[in-house]
Amino acid sequence: MDKKKVQKIEEASKKVKEREEQLDIVDVLLDENNKEPIVLVDGNGKKITFEQIAVIPFNDKLYCVLKPVDKIDGVADDEAIVFYVQEEEGKAPVLMVETDEKVAMDVFDEYYNLLDEQSAAPKKETKKKPSKK
Repeated sequence: MDKKKVQKIEEASKKVKEREEQLDIVDVLLDENNKEPIVLVDGNGKKITFEQIAVIPFNDKLYCVLKPVDKIDGVADDEAIVFYVQEEEGKAPVLMVETDEKVAMDVFDEYYNLLDEQSAAPKKETKKKPSKK
């Protein structure tokens, strides 16, 4: 490969990496138009892809429910994981796995309550246009 092509590839790779580093996870989670998977890095530097299920404000914290797209040992294919947003002054927010099982279950309960409220809410009726005959 010639030098110019290698240089262009390196520049593009650097831009992608810089963009990933600049993304604020809270902005990504709260972006209703975001349909992209969430990619997190575990403690060993391995990237794991998740599907965002919900964002739940609960007990003065922001939680999110993410379903792994990639296989994770100990997590069934139909299971999701509760994370909370950890914010420290001067640092970018990070997602941490909620390790307190009671809190995680409370977050799931809140998620199910919100789903119930949403399905019980009256749907907006759309007026039918009169048919032309």
